[in-house]
Amino acid sequence: MSRPPDSEPVLQDLPEPLSLRKMIGPGVVAVGIGLAAGEIILWPYLTAIGGLGLLWLAITTLVVQFVINMEIERYTLATGQTAVAGFSRWWKGWGVIICLAGAFQYVWPGWATSGSTVFTYLVGGGDPVWITVIALVLIGVLLSVSKVIYSTIERVEAVKVGLTLFFLAVVVVFVISASTWGKGAKEAVTGFGQIPEAITFTLILSAIGAAGAGGVHNLVLSNWIRDKRYGMGAHVPRLISPITGQEEASGAARYTFPQDPANLSRWRVWWKRANTEHLVAFLLVCFLTITIMSLLAYETLFGRDDLKSDPSFLRIEGDVLADSVGPWLKILFFAIAAVSLWAAAMGLLDVIGRVASDFIVSNFGSRVSESKLYLGVVWAEILLGSIILLAGFTQPLGLLIVSTCAASVVTLLYSCLLVKLNVRDLPAAIRLRGWRLIGLLAAIAFYGFFAVAMVVTQLQKL
Repeated sequence: MSRPPDSEPVLQDLPEPLSLRKMIGPGVVAVGIGLAAGEIILWPYLTAIGGLGLLWLAITTLVVQFVINMEIERYTLATGQTAVAGFSRWWKGWGVIICLAGAFQYVWPGWATSGSTVFTYLVGGGDPVWITVIALVLIGVLLSVSKVIYSTIERVEAVKVGLTLFFLAVVVVFVISASTWGKGAKEAVTGFGQIPEAITFTLILSAIGAAGAGGVHNLVLSNWIRDKRYGMGAHVPRLISPITGQEEASGAARYTFPQDPANLSRWRVWWKRANTEHLVAFLLVCFLTITIMSLLAYETLFGRDDLKSDPSFLRIEGDVLADSVGPWLKILFFAIAAVSLWAAAMGLLDVIGRVASDFIVSNFGSRVSESKLYLGVVWAEILLGSIILLAGFTQPLGLLIVSTCAASVVTLLYSCLLVKLNVRDLPAAIRLRGWRLIGLLAAIAFYGFFAVAMVVTQLQKL
């Protein structure tokens, strides 16, 4: 199979909008993968050692990500092409940089290792390294035999989100006190813009990279909404497993639709429903999860002097839940945390597989189908991750901090590129402008400030 890079966009009518119910999915996948390192480990850990003074930052980060994510979706809705392929039309180096950044971000198997570590708390022992290697291999097999890979990812992440929301409802009823809710609301308002003394800028950059989605994870919304048949993505074949289904690699062609009243009317419906889906399925669920898990950590852990900078604080949290409510809640907590972290690892392998295979085929063509390239990248990530673990790099929190700091930096990079992409490369009637443009520029300033602050802090230490 060979496909050269596209040149002029292909003119096609914009398809009739799907119902909002049928559009639900990409936001669920994004939040399903995102509900892991940040919501279960990093933000609760920050709350446990620094209190509720950073809740304002979590909320701000989620709002900023909503603005960024919708600009990623805008381009693919309008063209059927991924944002990475759009960047690469100007210079292939952008795609190379993003793919390398994604590989660096996700090759550290912090999510899977954290899930395995929590699993050992659940079963009372075991070697997290070998449990992680086995889990990664099983995830690779599941992705390899999935007929429509997106559909498998969506089902897994939907189950995970459902279980997580059930757990949140349980702790709201049985654990979190009214005084903690009141303190959290007060701190989110009065503490705005302040950083607790116990929190370093490195931890902050890591936390904002892990709030909701982050890094290359966000960019794959392009691929997911295309496989969900959003807008002009309906003209592009989906990614099908070369093992169990007829091979259909995602297309490289860029589409455009006539700027007439009928097509623009359909565009407005698509855009409104896409925003609604992401607002509810992504932003609202992320907000509830970060808030409640942080309040839970404050209720159970704040003020203790025996917390270490590793996932062992989760074991302490589980013991407190068992003492205050009952052993059943400890078991539920560990089980959902382990499943959530493993499901996130599955989604992140899908992320880098999609970005890399789409970039290679879109820009260079290939004798190998995109589906086979996708699986090749996924298994390469599994192999590299396993080598890292077996070589002795097994500290989950350290791996997560490396990954999520990288996520914040790459988010800053492609947010800058999105401004050019959605202003210059889209027709005037549907391009980025107004408050959305201001919001995206604010997002660039937001990520840029914390990235520069981290670098300055590290240089001062040296």
